[in-house]
Amino acid sequence: MDSVEALFKPRSVAVIGASGKPGKIGYSIMKNIIEYGYEGKIYAVNIKGGEIEISGRKFKVYKSILDVPDEVDMAVIVVPAKFVPQVVEECGKKGVKALPIISSGFGELGEEGKKVEEALVETAHKYGMRILGPNIFGVVYTPTKLNATFGPTDVLPGKLALVSQSGALGIALMGWTILEKVGLSAIVSIGNKSDLDDADMLEYFENDENTGAILIYMEGVKDGRRFMETAKRVSMKKPIIIIKAGRSERGAKAAASHTGSLAGADKIYEAAFKQSGVLRALTVGEAFDWARTLSNLPEPAGENVVILTNGGGIGVMATDAAEEEGLHLYDNLDDLKVFANHMPPFGSYKNPVDLTGMADARSYEGAVRDALSNPNMHAIAVLYCQTAVLDPRDLADLVIREYNESGRKKPLVVAIVGGIEAKEAIDRLNEEGIPAYPEPERAIKSLAALYRWSRWKNRQRKE
Repeated sequence: MDSVEALFKPRSVAVIGASGKPGKIGYSIMKNIIEYGYEGKIYAVNIKGGEIEISGRKFKVYKSILDVPDEVDMAVIVVPAKFVPQVVEECGKKGVKALPIISSGFGELGEEGKKVEEALVETAHKYGMRILGPNIFGVVYTPTKLNATFGPTDVLPGKLALVSQSGALGIALMGWTILEKVGLSAIVSIGNKSDLDDADMLEYFENDENTGAILIYMEGVKDGRRFMETAKRVSMKKPIIIIKAGRSERGAKAAASHTGSLAGADKIYEAAFKQSGVLRALTVGEAFDWARTLSNLPEPAGENVVILTNGGGIGVMATDAAEEEGLHLYDNLDDLKVFANHMPPFGSYKNPVDLTGMADARSYEGAVRDALSNPNMHAIAVLYCQTAVLDPRDLADLVIREYNESGRKKPLVVAIVGGIEAKEAIDRLNEEGIPAYPEPERAIKSLAALYRWSRWKNRQRKE
């Protein structure tokens, strides 16, 4: 097992600075590792020694990592900054492979702190270890049931890897993904990036069978050329979405003081992202909207998009969004005529296909099935305005059933506009990995993000 893999698939974890007191970070991390269901060995290390009890489990507390009787793959360091150099040295002697350093008080404080950071990395490399951080909230990898953070416990498993340079925002985003039913393969807080950085994470997730897409919150990079080269290579396999903060001059200065990294001229980043196939999102909401389609859906086999709706209004709004985003609405009436079987005579099978406000479960079921089975229809947007005719949750169930039975070979997105039942339906779809949204424009723009990435990839292959 190499040092980076030990961050995600450790056979054993030690928490150095473990505590039995609720409210302490060393307690929260121990509690999360236990309660998220990690199945490897867990060791508590604290200079005070003794015994602690957390979540009904008792742990002997070792005074030093060197006292732990077994091998340790990963050690989470939660001690004050002044003790970190000694702890890193001891971890090296112990043969630890990966070191997430939660402690802050290093490069983000200025030049002196940066020198200490450099010395830590030198020590780590001497022993073949890698450092994540410092100044981080930890790491999550859902396939191994590892939640070594002091963030929320109940992260949903899924195919999206989330990498955040900001600790507080990263923890908030963890909570947000739980609320919005976004499934994650990993969450990595990279903080000051003294050693492992965004490019290292891209390299790991490039070949990780549990990750379908990567989302990065970034304030700056240290080695721009390496990042670009890595991103371009990874983008050929998996989509990368980046929220790059510090777009304004003042924002860039704030980013530099926050994690001690240089934000740099935004136009350079913009150009670099375009060349590397990176999709740049301007807001957190937009990034996660896109992430739903990019981590869950297959690439489209062609350009023909079909919109199915029960309301003219949302159909028109979706059509406007499709035009703006450069999506091609399929307009072969011979093919589209099949939808006439699922609507009253006053419906319209011109794309957007208006099944009318009378559309019930049977109408939608037939229309979705026909769209999925037609080889000339390459992507589908199912829109629904809540009416008394059809419970949105029933619509969600039939879409899930039809999509699964079709083998999920085409991209399909859903937008449901309505009340509490609509929200429940959206959650149900998202839990099943079918991207669903409360607004038609968001569904269309997310589908467009998938098309943008796919088109970039196809261009690269031709060049």
